[in-house]
Amino acid sequence: MNKKAENANVVSETKKITEEQLKDLQGHVNKINQAQLQLGQLTSQKHGVLMAIPELQKQLQIFQEKMEETYGKVSINIQDGTIQDMPKADEQANT
Repeated sequence: MNKKAENANVVSETKKITEEQLKDLQGHVNKINQAQLQLGQLTSQKHGVLMAIPELQKQLQIFQEKMEETYGKVSINIQDGTIQDMPKADEQANT
């Protein structure tokens, strides 16, 4: 038998999975790829949020300093905006 005939036999012996199995396989691989893509997007969003937090904290600090200039050292209820005087240092030591 010559080389061409041998190659033809090898090609004709190539096995394939069924179309349904191929679609299932591709579906599983696509789901994994989508999950990895989502994870990458979420990681990117997480990074952005983590980078934003220090700036937000800085803005809060500036706002608190402005409130202190206006109202002095007080405690402000974040729910309803009521203001309470902060206990003095010597009052805290007695309690």
